[in-house]
Amino acid sequence: MSPLPSPVPTASPVLNRQSLCFSNTIDLLKFVTQNWQENFVTTDLSTKELIEPFVRRPFFLLLSTDAPLIERFNRSKSRLNQSLEDFVADNDRHIYGLSHSASSKAESLHNLGDLINIRIINSFKSLQELYSHIDKVDLLHPEHIRPTWDAYFMTMASLVSRRSNCMKRRVGAILVRENRVLASGYNGTPRGLTNCNEGGCFHCNETTNKQGQSLECVCLHAEENALLEAGRERVGKDAVLYCNMCPCLRCTVKIIQTGVKVVVYNLAYKVDDASASLFKEAGVELRRYDPNTKFHLLPAEDESVASTIEP
Repeated sequence: MSPLPSPVPTASPVLNRQSLCFSNTIDLLKFVTQNWQENFVTTDLSTKELIEPFVRRPFFLLLSTDAPLIERFNRSKSRLNQSLEDFVADNDRHIYGLSHSASSKAESLHNLGDLINIRIINSFKSLQELYSHIDKVDLLHPEHIRPTWDAYFMTMASLVSRRSNCMKRRVGAILVRENRVLASGYNGTPRGLTNCNEGGCFHCNETTNKQGQSLECVCLHAEENALLEAGRERVGKDAVLYCNMCPCLRCTVKIIQTGVKVVVYNLAYKVDDASASLFKEAGVELRRYDPNTKFHLLPAEDESVASTIEP
């Protein structure tokens, strides 16, 4: 992506590489909209103002390529006679909009971050390695611009987990039937009680075990909240539960009892094997989903941490 706007936008069809020139971005947008079933590439949309009208179209994909700073500096030596200090100054101007002049402010590529669909870090040693990586990314796959149902609902579960007030971990769950949301839930203390993160659950807030004191957890799990919200009658048959963590044993038996037929999760849990065994015996499909990296919502915890979480 070019750091500077081009006065004459161009677009190249993917197959024959013939360039098409347009007097402005409005004409470019009109043309690609009329020919949306063909594939075009442009590097002339370099500001947020120019890109936003294209982002609204369901066929547009914004690709970002970057590389470590020192890698880019070394590559630039073949065509630029520039010191490292000057190169870094130019980099900061393009990426962050920094300028030595108080009266001028360069366009910031950093401001485009939320619009990017795919990011490629080009730290490869050869063009062939880069091309091979791009082939694996499969830029023309429709899932890059329109998520699958699994990606859609798992992203919702990740978002729901942000409402969690449990001190132990963030978990979100979405209960679905026929690709329609029945209910959502996140973990935390029951209605009317003090939130866990405000001291409402002694178990989750206690860092050391105390003898002779009851420290039972009073937090409802995300899956429990979703099931309670929906109720058995609304769950019905063929319901699917999406959760950003594999259900614990406590939730597994309730999921089975309410008639859920498929459970999709992301992060591992210490009792996965036991839960999987019960699901298998009850005829409930359990599968793991690897989230699409294009979604910017971070998982509640990374897998390395989740694998050691105590029930």
